[in-house]
Amino acid sequence: MRFTSTTSSDGVTERSFTLGEIPGVLWTPQDANGPRPLILIGHGGGQHKKAPGVVARARRFAAEGGFAVAAIDAPHHGERPKTEEFARITAGLRAGMAAGEDVSGHLATMHTFLAGQAVPEWRAVLTALRELDAVGDGPAGYWGMSMGCALGVPLVAAEPRIGAAVLGLLGADGLAESAAKVAVPVLFLLQWDDDRVPRDQGLALFDALASSGKTLHANPGGHGEIPEPETGSALRFFARHLT
Repeated sequence: MRFTSTTSSDGVTERSFTLGEIPGVLWTPQDANGPRPLILIGHGGGQHKKAPGVVARARRFAAEGGFAVAAIDAPHHGERPKTEEFARITAGLRAGMAAGEDVSGHLATMHTFLAGQAVPEWRAVLTALRELDAVGDGPAGYWGMSMGCALGVPLVAAEPRIGAAVLGLLGADGLAESAAKVAVPVLFLLQWDDDRVPRDQGLALFDALASSGKTLHANPGGHGEIPEPETGSALRFFARHLT
């Protein structure tokens, strides 16, 4: 892991890094010393590691919770190169949306394609981050909505070092098998008026999660309209299960 820049403000230190070809960011409380729980944040589709929502959430988790927080560019997003295969998959998705079709199959195909690369990348980043003095080998959590959920469900299912997850804004298509292997505590967020994910599909994904310690928070509003208090709920959720 190679750090490329470091800045500090408002009690939080932000360090950009690369691990091989994976670009990422690590946020920690300023002057952090000694191990602390780590939260991995997966961004949404078309976004990147420093999307405004990612940065705001990461800084709050670090400043208020004392967590280390990391985000990386998902494959074919942000600074990552885009392949012809990804372009073909996204073209099919856009065509289906333009035609007013049910695009759940297209989304499942894209998410499965991305997860095949993203899951081992996240696991490698987790290993590298836990070697840092300001992180250590303590518990880890994962936060991801929409595409971040699509990549997070198989990651949490495969990675025993992740002890809690905040997931949501996605349906069960293509994820039921992985969800059945998720046994850690989960806080699941669902937007009741989601214009992209039908309510029954979101509820089906929640139902498919094998965790006996899962909680559903449903709020009115569209796909990207998660109310701000849910960040506080996530912060308290991680504090309960990771500290």
